[in-house]
Amino acid sequence: MIEYETEGAFTRRSSHAAPGRWATLRRVGGGLENRAVRIVIAPDKFKGSLTAAEVARALADGLAGAGIETDQVPVADGGEGTVEAAVSTGFRAVPVEVPGPLGEPVRATYAIGVPAGGGPETAVIELAAASGLDQLPRDADGRPRFSPLQASSAGTGALIRAALDAGCTELVLGVGGSANTDGGAGLLTALGARLLDADGRPVPSGGGGLTGLARVDLSGLDPRIASTRIVLAADVGNPLLGPNGAAAVFGPQKGATAADVELLDRALDGYARLVADALGADPEVLVSAPGAGAAGGVGFAALAVLGGRMRPGIDLVCELVGLDRRLAGADAVITGEGSLDPQSLGGKSPIGVARRARAAGVPAVYAVCGRNLLTAEEAAGAGFDAVYALADREPDPERSMRLAAELLRPVGREIGLAVRS
Repeated sequence: MIEYETEGAFTRRSSHAAPGRWATLRRVGGGLENRAVRIVIAPDKFKGSLTAAEVARALADGLAGAGIETDQVPVADGGEGTVEAAVSTGFRAVPVEVPGPLGEPVRATYAIGVPAGGGPETAVIELAAASGLDQLPRDADGRPRFSPLQASSAGTGALIRAALDAGCTELVLGVGGSANTDGGAGLLTALGARLLDADGRPVPSGGGGLTGLARVDLSGLDPRIASTRIVLAADVGNPLLGPNGAAAVFGPQKGATAADVELLDRALDGYARLVADALGADPEVLVSAPGAGAAGGVGFAALAVLGGRMRPGIDLVCELVGLDRRLAGADAVITGEGSLDPQSLGGKSPIGVARRARAAGVPAVYAVCGRNLLTAEEAAGAGFDAVYALADREPDPERSMRLAAELLRPVGREIGLAVRS
């Protein structure tokens, strides 16, 4: 049951299914029922349920029922969905066969195109497409076979090499959803680096293989890297090592035990020092760089060795798809993601979209999600005028995920009517 309380120009929306989870809904008013209304729909994916494009389509269907014009702009925060967002705005999808996290061939797709703001042809690469958890082999029951000590980022390096072969000199590397904790060692070897043991033989793949590392040889690194601008799209500022590092924070999500975490952190420490020796750099500076711990340490390799720089993923994606230009003159914006929670406040897609919408002077910003774990104060502080959670309409999580598109259509219509009121 949904209740509304009017307070001047604001309406509070609350649900008995989620007490206290209301957010203020600003009424834009002003006679919009007498003219064309345009709403920009810029959601991220509902993970495990709908892609960002599918979320946008379902909302657009509902808004059409309220007579609203829409501009669908799927977005992502640099992880899964980043390539899809680029393709939705005109980039070309390029499928490539590359090694998966455990070496088996997988079909990964990257995108090539010119960003909405112009510039040289750019490749958009998702680490998750080649080296992500979803690319791990599955057990008979469909569960991923975690292999925290052996999983490698080599497939991501192969994607970079494919983009270089295609002539790209600008690379956007989105690094969410990794299966590996190898410090980007696999990525570097795929680009020509040699990681050798005391006998001069290549060490085994994965973070566990780095325990036997004695020498890092970067002389064979693809020379095209030197003239390529690489931007790391990430919302993770963790260093490579220590209690906030790649192994300690993200290793358990990839199946690492406490003993595995200790081994991986120690192996990454030795690896980083040898990389620093090869570069003639200070290892403490390299390992402590914000973002070095992203994607199991791929951030370290991208920043320290490839000369990349890090930017918030949502900002990069918004620039690729030209979101600011499409926000101009909009009457409202709808954004969202599967779970709106305190982690979202750290720079996830809905927050980035809301921030840009406010800067563009858009009168109202609405968030849609599968579940809403933000307080009213947090939602308002994030820039949302209302939060619509599918869990308020279908409390069973399995049904809510399965029927997400069906549930989003009436949400779109409801938002459309609110904007026109």
